[in-house]
Amino acid sequence: MTREAVIAAAVRTAMGKRNGGLAGIHPADLSGAVLNALVERAGVDPETVDDVIWGCVSQIGDQSSNIGRYAVLAAGWPESIPGTTVNRACGSSQQALEFAVQAVLSGQQDVVVVGGVEVMSRVPLGSARASGMPYGPQVLGRYQDFSFNQGISAEKIAQKWGFTRARLDAYAALSHERAAAAQDSGVFEEQIVPVVGVTADEGVRRGTSVETLAKLRPSFLEDDGVIHAGNSSQISDGAAALLVTTPDRARELGLTPLVRHRAAAVVGSDPVLMLTGPIPATEKVLGKAGVALSEVGVFEVNEAFAPVPLAWLAETGADPELVNPLGGAIALGHPLGASGAVLMTRMVHHMRERGIRYGLQTMCEGGGTANATLVELVG
Repeated sequence: MTREAVIAAAVRTAMGKRNGGLAGIHPADLSGAVLNALVERAGVDPETVDDVIWGCVSQIGDQSSNIGRYAVLAAGWPESIPGTTVNRACGSSQQALEFAVQAVLSGQQDVVVVGGVEVMSRVPLGSARASGMPYGPQVLGRYQDFSFNQGISAEKIAQKWGFTRARLDAYAALSHERAAAAQDSGVFEEQIVPVVGVTADEGVRRGTSVETLAKLRPSFLEDDGVIHAGNSSQISDGAAALLVTTPDRARELGLTPLVRHRAAAVVGSDPVLMLTGPIPATEKVLGKAGVALSEVGVFEVNEAFAPVPLAWLAETGADPELVNPLGGAIALGHPLGASGAVLMTRMVHHMRERGIRYGLQTMCEGGGTANATLVELVG
């Protein structure tokens, strides 16, 4: 009999802004909070968990030495439960999900908890590279000494697809508008784990408009740059967790699965453009599943920079109304190693609320890779 993998529970913290409400929490403790909330809300004993796979990008300082293992210990779970840490750049916790699905489908494990954390207030972006050059002379020589700067890559994408600053800023303003509407409707409340009194995403800026964003200076190209802080993802703190198991094991544990994992894909892409991988990843995952783009009712395309979802839309022809309908990382934040699990948590709860059959999540990643995951509503 063919095994299936399901996501049976999904929780996240609110996204804390840089030096905001979550900045004082150690990443292991923040991870422990979502681990405990996950099993408490699911009503399962941590003893049933075979492994914890945790995404984290800047594995240095407070996030060093296998933060996945220390998350388990911070949660107070039995010492017998292992934990490991994954880094596929911004897709780290989405990749953690795929590793868990592979373990469950193979029959090697039955219950795996996945997720991720990034407290960027404590471990700044790029801190893991501060003391060295990870690319090496051969890589630099292969790509004409390109700096592998994601902001420059975003500028190149905007140039290639012809996106003006006004177009990018309009998209950014829409992200804030959608996120504010989602907050006001209360759709995030069930999925958020309160930590130190932080119960709402802190990055949403109500009233953001093309006019207000026009006052911001370009961040990467001084003269004619179109990328700036307002149309880029926010530096954030946060964590999220998902419970992956089989339908049979879920039944034994008294769980009602949220979604069924249908297919996954990971691709490599041009490391100079760097952030266009979601385009081929989407095509690949839909092909593997035998599902048409038109059958998908919601897409989460990570808003690393505004040109990323806009280029994806231009190439796929997807309905813009179905893409990041609750806002994205421009408004809600992008806590790197946690973002894959955060997006999946938002998406599966949205699917349950709206009765949406298929949801597709895709994430661009530093170095020119991308993950895509297709899930199907259960019941």
